[in-house]
Amino acid sequence: MMERRKFLSLGISGFSLPQILALRNATEASGTASANRGFGRAKSCIVLFAWGGLSHHDTFDLKPNAPANIRTRFREIPTDIPGTRVSEHLPRFAKMMKHWALVRSVHHNSPSHRSGAYWNLTGHEPPNPTGNWPATRDDWPSLGSMIWQALGDGHGAIPGAVALPYTLYDGGTANGQDGGFLGLVRDPAVIRPNSSTPLKMYEGRSPTSGHVQLELPEQVDLQRLERRRSLIDSFENSSTGNPNEGQATIRLRETALDMLLDPKVSDAFDIEQEPTHLRETYGMHICGQSALMARRLTETGIPVATVYCAAGDLNGSKGDHFDTHANNFNRLKDNMLPPLDQTAYALIEDLRQRGRLDETLVVLLTEFGRTPKINGAAGRDHYPNCYTVAFAGGGIQGGQSYGKSDSMGAHPADKPCSPADLHATIFHALGIDPRHTIPARDGRPLPMCDGNPLPLFA
Repeated sequence: MMERRKFLSLGISGFSLPQILALRNATEASGTASANRGFGRAKSCIVLFAWGGLSHHDTFDLKPNAPANIRTRFREIPTDIPGTRVSEHLPRFAKMMKHWALVRSVHHNSPSHRSGAYWNLTGHEPPNPTGNWPATRDDWPSLGSMIWQALGDGHGAIPGAVALPYTLYDGGTANGQDGGFLGLVRDPAVIRPNSSTPLKMYEGRSPTSGHVQLELPEQVDLQRLERRRSLIDSFENSSTGNPNEGQATIRLRETALDMLLDPKVSDAFDIEQEPTHLRETYGMHICGQSALMARRLTETGIPVATVYCAAGDLNGSKGDHFDTHANNFNRLKDNMLPPLDQTAYALIEDLRQRGRLDETLVVLLTEFGRTPKINGAAGRDHYPNCYTVAFAGGGIQGGQSYGKSDSMGAHPADKPCSPADLHATIFHALGIDPRHTIPARDGRPLPMCDGNPLPLFA
């Protein structure tokens, strides 16, 4: 079988027109046309990452016939796709399942938040599958950083990847959120949405919250800023420090100054330019406003925006996120599922109305699922053996389910897939060969991904 890119890379030199047509027909007959379906349809990607571990049993993969100590306490409700049912606390998802492809057979073997998040954020197995390790530049780069590297620079006065609204933290900064071995220059910009209207406050606080300040300091006009830039350049040109570190720092500063000096970029970061009714549709909470800003930023040409999608900030196992070891059902129905349901619906509908859904891939990820068995505190614990993710837009065929779990939601029963396959699917949608290589710290070429795209495309 010959992939389309390999076919194109051969060129047409030495082939007659009949030979070219015959080769193309043979390639299509072998199934390559089907395999490349949807390739490069997406121009950008928005990831909604349900930090904490989204319970598949209580959302998209309910098991109403399981024993009482396993089945959810929530009712199933029908969706706009016959035969597909979801939790009663996802009523907006139920109205738009025609746009979503559910993948109910994802699995890995990392039961800690940071190792599970690393696997889903980078697509690679963590060096410590069962625990934490210090985040270093030896870690694999984040999804956004790899996409930025593969697509290259040329985004103008904007970074090639952003993360909203804060840095994930659990007993230390979570691994796999930055540029890793690609270096500082590929770190996504961490941005918190601005709002003069107070956003709804939730329990839990992150020790670090992103914020991009794009206002000039008092008494500093554009001309004075340019003079300062020239002065700094003269110092940097005469410095004798680490050349690699210096160049990365210079590039980051230049990007920041370019963003500050470009009014179009400043406008993109200002969600208060959006109509009040639209902001309220997304939800006046950190989750909704971050997704709205992600939509604005991808419109400017940023290829990928990752929204860490808890309702509030993060603080270990405390706070309004999906780590529901105790009081699982009340926390989900009262605090967690309504904001996620509202935000996802608003994003899909907003993209659809703007005519951007076909060119914007939206992915709902999480680090793992929750245990089938309900524990003594009415909660569910960490469970990487089986969980559900979802894709929409960007050439995805909505209204389908891929794979399935067994009768207890404990293991994949059909078409098991890994985080690497999820990443390969994202790369494929963006027109990036999943085997595209990126440089390790020592310069060795490493394939970005060892997974295979899932056959979800229209």
